[in-house]
Amino acid sequence: MKTELLFSLWEENSFQKLRAFLAEENPIDIAEMLEALEESEGKSLPALYRLLPKSIAAEVFVEFDSDTAERLISALSDKELAETLSEMFYNDTADLIEEMPANVVKRILKNCSPDDRKEINRLLKFPDGSAGSIMSTEFVSLHSEMTVKDALEHIRKVAPDKETVYTCYVIDERRTLNGFITALTLLTNPVEKSIGELMESNVISVTTNDNREDVAKLLTKYGLLALPVVDSENRLVGIVAIDDAIDVLKEEVEEDFAVMAAITPTEVSYLKTPVFTIFKSRIPWLLLLMFTATFTGMIISAFENALASKVALAVFIPMLMGTGGNCGSQSSITVIRSLSLGEIKLSDTIKILAKEFKVSIICGACLAVFEFVKIITLDRFLLGNGMDVLIALTVSLTLIAVVLFAKIVGAALPLAASKLHLDPAVMASPFITTLVDTASLLIYFSVASMILGI
Repeated sequence: MKTELLFSLWEENSFQKLRAFLAEENPIDIAEMLEALEESEGKSLPALYRLLPKSIAAEVFVEFDSDTAERLISALSDKELAETLSEMFYNDTADLIEEMPANVVKRILKNCSPDDRKEINRLLKFPDGSAGSIMSTEFVSLHSEMTVKDALEHIRKVAPDKETVYTCYVIDERRTLNGFITALTLLTNPVEKSIGELMESNVISVTTNDNREDVAKLLTKYGLLALPVVDSENRLVGIVAIDDAIDVLKEEVEEDFAVMAAITPTEVSYLKTPVFTIFKSRIPWLLLLMFTATFTGMIISAFENALASKVALAVFIPMLMGTGGNCGSQSSITVIRSLSLGEIKLSDTIKILAKEFKVSIICGACLAVFEFVKIITLDRFLLGNGMDVLIALTVSLTLIAVVLFAKIVGAALPLAASKLHLDPAVMASPFITTLVDTASLLIYFSVASMILGI
């Protein structure tokens, strides 16, 4: 509806009304509307962007995806680009630079002031995946000897250029982090009180090299709006805001889903990803999994004579492999989720495996009883007299063993990956399914050899 109103005002050349309309909207919604208008109606994005009030133009720019941002940068003059960059936070500009090709990066840096370039380059030096790479250097710092009145006056002066003013950090002359104080505390205490008297000295902080995912989890765990980032000497160098933490967690979840589905993660949206790029992200995994499936073929070939003597055994191979794969996936995804949420630790390994053992015995027994009854009743009627009690016993006992193996392996592999500092998601469905398929056949034919004597 809003997009239609935007289009209508544009068509009527009601630019004053259009500017007034945009000034009242949320920057995220504006970015979506402008992108939609450009895609569906072929309207000029730069022309629409130039109508934005300067007070929100930079905020809207930050919400564009990398392709849209690149097109817009190419269309803007140096003066327009410099105005936009001057209104952006340093960490947003650093993120933009990391997504742009070299020629666009040169133009961005050319239109930044020397001081801004220095700060942006400092942020770009931090390793990918670290707290330093996502932190903002625009925060409010106070000194303990300040009064509440001094602090409020200082905040009024610097607030427009800061990421957040709700939490202010107390530092000394060496920028050592001594504590923090909230805007609520400042607004509800006498103006003559000193910051040192009111500040909270028990500060939760992280270092620049801490893993960004761990930092995001810490923010959500304690319900903070921002987390201070310090260097090796406990000097305050930046903050990680809650919105940046949410972006990190979102990226991690998307990456885990891709890996669990045997797809190489990509940062480009699906509809904007070229077909050949999607092909390249999928084919290595498919080739690897197809190659590992050779082992199951080798096992079936090795037991060819046994299958020839008891043809009925072949009927249950897909069911056993599928059940094992599903059981392994259930356990692995449960453990991966719990690890990502911090619900379990590596020290809980014995407890986790013990619980999965109990669950697997119950699930395996339930499935075995159901399958036994199904074979000697329904399967015997549908598939012939080859479905006797010994076949049913073989399949049922195999089911118990396969479920037990699958659930233990499904829980253990993500824990092992975490211990080795690998992404636990790598050990999810595809690899576990392949491993369980191979083990299911070995267990099946071993049980069949003992019971049927083949």
